[in-house]
Amino acid sequence: MNAPAFGRPLPVDSLLHRRDPTVKLLVVLVVCLAITAVVDPITPTALYLLTWPVALLAARIPAATLLRAHVPFVAFAFSLLLVNATTREGATIARVLGLDITAEGVTIGAGLAMRTLLIGIVSVTFVLTTDGARLMTSMHQHLHLSGRFAYAVLAGYRLLEQLPQTWQTIRAAQAVRDPRRREQARRESGTRGPSARPRALAQAAFTLLVTSLRRGERMSIALETRGLGAGRRTIAAPSDLRAGDAVLAVVALGTLTLVLGISWHLGVLRGLGELGVFG
Repeated sequence: MNAPAFGRPLPVDSLLHRRDPTVKLLVVLVVCLAITAVVDPITPTALYLLTWPVALLAARIPAATLLRAHVPFVAFAFSLLLVNATTREGATIARVLGLDITAEGVTIGAGLAMRTLLIGIVSVTFVLTTDGARLMTSMHQHLHLSGRFAYAVLAGYRLLEQLPQTWQTIRAAQAVRDPRRREQARRESGTRGPSARPRALAQAAFTLLVTSLRRGERMSIALETRGLGAGRRTIAAPSDLRAGDAVLAVVALGTLTLVLGISWHLGVLRGLGELGVFG
């Protein structure tokens, strides 16, 4: 399956793809804000494990795609674990490269790391199941987002969506114009590619910047010409709220509340006070 373009969901039909984008966005914000106040490792781990079946089954996101999307979040989570394990005071459980690893640091670091992974998988699931145009339409319709802002964001989505193809075109043009590359291709009869020299990359980046600025200028003129922001506008493809959207919100927020309640009842729930930043 090909990766989706910027601002476009995976090209599949799933339960989460059909849900209203505004409802999904509000659920994601509530989940992320609630888990931000939690620092113990058990609570976010439980929620993280529950999110995987949702992403795989309800969103039909391939496991390989989810794993690739985890890479930046795993790197950041590991850094949180490492920093907290080596800098927080507590009972020393190990000594690595002259640094004391404390039990308190490992516990808090693991909590922050799992919180990062949870926010990451929730965010990735939202992005891969939500069309950018439908999101802006839904927010304009249900949250009364300014039409001028919504159309401008949609234009930005489309501009960013074209960047990869524009970059490939610029690099292909460089490969054709580079005489050394043509000579090398004749000698080796292999695949000709663009130069990877820093100067060539800098030239391509500058060309991409100029091309994007000109394209954005033309886009803004086109929007103004069509009366962007000039009074109330109709919606071509409205995103109506359905019973399934209410079910999604109730199930997601109910599960969050249930997990937090069980964690609190078992005595494992720990809040921001454990970080020692509030006195």
